Amino acid sequence: MSDNQDKEETLASFQNITNIEDVGEAFSHLEAANWDLVEALSRVIPQDDAPLANLSPNTNPIHHHPPEAIAQDAQVSPAAAVGAGTGAAHPNANLNTNLNAQQAANTNGFRPFNYDEMPGPSQGARMFPSKLRKTQLTSSINLDPSRQNNNQNILVFNIHFNQQIYQIRIQSLATVEQLKRKIFDVTNVPQCRQALRGWPPSRASEAQLSETQLCNLGLAPENELILVDLTDDGFMDTEQDESTQRLDKIFKLHIVVEPEGRRTTLSMEGKTTIEELKTKVYYITNTPVRHQEWSGWPSGCDNETTLAQSGIEQNHEFVVRNIADRVQNNSNALNSSDVVNLDSESSADEFEDATDFNNSEYIFTDSPPVQPLNRHLISNNTNDETSGSAQFVENYRARFGEPHADFFIGSLEDALRLACHKPAKERKLLAIYLHHGESILTNVFCDHLMKDEGIILTFRENFVLYGWDMTYESNKDMFLSSLTACINSNASLTARNIKLDKLPAIMLVGKSRMMGRQTCEVLSVIHGNIGLADLQSRLFDTTVMYEEQLQGEIREENERAARDLVKAEQDMAYEETLQADMAKEAAKRQKELAQAAERKRIESERAEEDARRESIRLVAKQSLPQEPAEHEANISKIRVRKPTGDHLERRFYTRDTLQDLLNFVAANGFLIDEYKVFSGWPRRDLTAIEASQTLESLKLYPQETVILEERF
Repeated sequence: MSDNQDKEETLASFQNITNIEDVGEAFSHLEAANWDLVEALSRVIPQDDAPLANLSPNTNPIHHHPPEAIAQDAQVSPAAAVGAGTGAAHPNANLNTNLNAQQAANTNGFRPFNYDEMPGPSQGARMFPSKLRKTQLTSSINLDPSRQNNNQNILVFNIHFNQQIYQIRIQSLATVEQLKRKIFDVTNVPQCRQALRGWPPSRASEAQLSETQLCNLGLAPENELILVDLTDDGFMDTEQDESTQRLDKIFKLHIVVEPEGRRTTLSMEGKTTIEELKTKVYYITNTPVRHQEWSGWPSGCDNETTLAQSGIEQNHEFVVRNIADRVQNNSNALNSSDVVNLDSESSADEFEDATDFNNSEYIFTDSPPVQPLNRHLISNNTNDETSGSAQFVENYRARFGEPHADFFIGSLEDALRLACHKPAKERKLLAIYLHHGESILTNVFCDHLMKDEGIILTFRENFVLYGWDMTYESNKDMFLSSLTACINSNASLTARNIKLDKLPAIMLVGKSRMMGRQTCEVLSVIHGNIGLADLQSRLFDTTVMYEEQLQGEIREENERAARDLVKAEQDMAYEETLQADMAKEAAKRQKELAQAAERKRIESERAEEDARRESIRLVAKQSLPQEPAEHEANISKIRVRKPTGDHLERRFYTRDTLQDLLNFVAANGFLIDEYKVFSGWPRRDLTAIEASQTLESLKLYPQETVILEERF
């Protein structure tokens, strides 16, 4: 068999034994062990026994359990268990081995490998590589159950990054470094730039070490972590320093004692542990520590966690219930034999029993919680968002009373348009309140958090609040479809993935610029298991973040408005200039037209005048008598001196009249109404004398010179 085939078989066997699905992770373990399967298994499954390679073919691995423990697990006597504990031959040795195998299959470890369970005709021999066969492992191999892994030891991390959620499944024995490697695979954020927020406060310092195993961090099966991509300028983790600084701070704790609703305010130092706080509450309320059920603590806290480490705000709200009272209220659903006498033990010893934080299941039998009446705020199979929204607001007011936040009534699209589809300076966040009548958090969230005046005022000023009831699946499906249509599929997926124990929840939606275009996104999700101070902080932080994000858009809108204003002013100035130019042009044209008309008029008048003058001249010319010959008698030779100095001459009979002389002058273009005719001596204005007189009577013969002068 070739080396590559050996490696492939070794890899397949390693994954089959360890249940490690990530090929890269399995490959790295085998590379570190130089492809020695036993060594790789020892690395992944550390144990107190001798290495697997040291087992002889006929030797069963022996766990050094106390004989009493072996006897208890195998249900045999301690004497019989001594042989099993020491490895000596014993009739019940096979029984112990089978019990150990069964226990391993039912614990949080790896299931022991068994050749007989391997697939194929040749069972395990076909898939198991030759290296492993040389060690002659048998089905009797039984690893320490406390060290083994199966699917129950898989941790789920919901990584919040860049407005998206990435789910990562990894074994609890993996290290923080391996988790960061998986985060890099899905987010492309290098490990050196990854900062994770959300670790349990008491384990925050250990979580900063890359070699820390996840199983040592006190994590829940499913965890929420926030990924911060560090900038090139660097980033210093101050979470532990802040926790240290908070030790000397004074925390003001507002505690509501249910069911009477009595409020108590305590001022405690940050170094106070949760168990000390519970003891203080016992002295005030007379509720034993083990009977106290608290709401408002962050996840990952225990009785040894200090207030500074818990992650709560310095001004925080809690709700404390006496679980004994709750059992008494539900006595109809319980057997009297199931109730422990709670009043019989109220001494100081009961504080030693408070080992599980906020856990009461070890005292009482399981019984379903009594659901409040009218827990459905929207009737089933509602097919109209507007009517469903109106039902929600009406039933919400009827159930939880005054004061209450102002919910928008209408469709989700209308609420989104009112909040987001506006100019940046008028834009608000859309807060979608997701209600569920079956959630145990509903009453506390609505009766205490949603009635706070600060919360109501925050919603009124900075949000458009829209509510919907997710109790009925039909209404839930319709609303999820509306989320997909109005926002996007990620918003619908986010709402769908909110678990019942985290409802009610508030989704904060805002409109922002992504990839050069405006789009609506879910900016934050606030689950119902939160205190008043945390709710106020989350709303405030999201509002501040959104306003900072909007500042850029507002600045761009202002710059765009300024540019548009300048352009409008320029257009207006251009229009005014254009209108002025057009007016000037029109005036010029008008003037030209007037001048042309005037010229035309003058020309017309001149033409008329010329025609008149020509007519007068022709009449005068036609009326002239015949000019006598030069040798004839009784003639008069008249010379007419023009204004230019030239002369006109003509002969007349002495019997011809002055009118004939004037007609001669007019016939040559000098009209009498324009010119005067003067005689030489004595100077007389001939045009002023009776024109019917003869030249002879006027002494204008035998010759005479007359002068033409223009009239003024």
